[in-house]
Amino acid sequence: MRQIELYDTTLRDGCQAEDVAFTHEDKFRIVERLDDFGIHYVEGGWPGSNPRDSHFFEHVRSLSLKHARVVAFGATRRPRRSAAQDQNLNAILRAGTSVATIVGKTWDLHVESDLRITLAANLELIHDSVVYLAQRLDEVVFDAEHFFDGYRANADYALECVRAAADAGARIVCLCDTRGGSLSEEIAQGVEAARSIGVPLGIHCHNDMDLAVANSLAAVGAGAVQVQGTINGFGERCGNANLCSVIPALQLKKGYRCVSAAQLQKLQPLSRFVYELANLEPLKRQPFVGASAFAHKGGLHVAAVRKRRETYEHMDPGQVGNHQRVLVSDLAGRSNIVYKAAEFGFQVDLDSPAVRELLCELKELEHRGFQFEGADASFELLMQKALNGKVRHFRLIGFRVIDEKRTENEPPVSEATIMLEGPDGQVEHTAAQGNGPVNALDRALRKALVKFYPELNQVSLLDYKVRVLGTGEGTEATVRVLIESGDENERWGTVGVSPNVIEASWQALVDSLDYKLYRNRRKRHRRPRRQPEGTQPSRRREEK
Repeated sequence: MRQIELYDTTLRDGCQAEDVAFTHEDKFRIVERLDDFGIHYVEGGWPGSNPRDSHFFEHVRSLSLKHARVVAFGATRRPRRSAAQDQNLNAILRAGTSVATIVGKTWDLHVESDLRITLAANLELIHDSVVYLAQRLDEVVFDAEHFFDGYRANADYALECVRAAADAGARIVCLCDTRGGSLSEEIAQGVEAARSIGVPLGIHCHNDMDLAVANSLAAVGAGAVQVQGTINGFGERCGNANLCSVIPALQLKKGYRCVSAAQLQKLQPLSRFVYELANLEPLKRQPFVGASAFAHKGGLHVAAVRKRRETYEHMDPGQVGNHQRVLVSDLAGRSNIVYKAAEFGFQVDLDSPAVRELLCELKELEHRGFQFEGADASFELLMQKALNGKVRHFRLIGFRVIDEKRTENEPPVSEATIMLEGPDGQVEHTAAQGNGPVNALDRALRKALVKFYPELNQVSLLDYKVRVLGTGEGTEATVRVLIESGDENERWGTVGVSPNVIEASWQALVDSLDYKLYRNRRKRHRRPRRQPEGTQPSRRREEK
């Protein structure tokens, strides 16, 4: 069984997609999840090109990764400048990674019309740049930009570019279908021709003809040993090869080894996690990992799959962490809840009344707009309430939030006042200011509660996202708020939904603090649940 290397570029190429942006904290969390999933290489960005990427490389070193190697990206040296003098190459070295990927021209059109140098001079750029980095790093990957376009136009020269990188010490030459306009047979022909040079090959496909996944499979079939792509296919224009499709297709359909079977079962949660951090609605009909990928509705299909799933399902959805959905039945729903309960350390029976009650409540909440991908803490609290009864840490008496703008040129002033009853019946009445109404409410709530629960001083609000649900209602639309919180040991997500953004934020804020208190109480009364492999302590950042 041939091993295929997985190279993820979600944090670089994926971030070039329209509507996709990640915060610093998002990027670190994504790296950890990719590492836990078994990705071999994670491309972090282009050091020196912008402050965000420089910050990423400065802090990513503190992560204790068990599997993935972080990669710095850049380009070959500029014409009329030595490698030692090139700012981009030296920025890669300052990034502190052991692996670098540099992109270079392999299409004579680009060499002559973009770089405006001779074809021979471009070969020197490639050679010098790879040598300079290979002498200082463990590995260099050369991205042969526009290779397949170049191969069609001038096959000999495109192959000379590959040979220049190989001779200079590149461990892998990645052949790029940069415009996404190649057919699968053209990809296979190009890979087979480049194999004659003797260097291991990778493949990097764009999706402009909806063929990026098929083209990646064709390249591996022709001999490529590394596949580059992004989670959910994020990328410039029409996107990149979607690793959520490439990986199971290679492993389950073609028999290659990419990750372990246990890691492959984390694919659907990984896909949802990246969607949530990108603040995008998951694509229901996405192959393998979409909510509708194994969903059946009425008629002959339902009757058949209830007897034998193979009749209308091409694989066991559990292999990628997904599940069958029979839309006219709740049987699969109860099974999922029992599975999730075991994850949280609860032992429950499939036919338990509590499970049925929780399923009904979950369906009602989802109908109202709640989604628990990225909000496991809220779901665990919901399960705890259904199985053991809700533990009330405090009772809200009331709160008021004022957002006041006093003059045209001054920023608004936000103030929250809150009154609540603590666990001993004592009433606490306090107020706090913030840089916005939610920040003010968060500060006031903490200020009121730390008197009863000093451990809440350890909790930081790490991220805050708002998504408008539905269209056509304008400012009357319901919103979903996702909050990421953490302490020195772990981080957790909570969710709230309401037509009122303050109320939705309140729900998520209360869950975030309730979860901390609930976890502390559980640790005192039973052995702590083992932290999932690959999870790292949270990195605090200033509240927004």
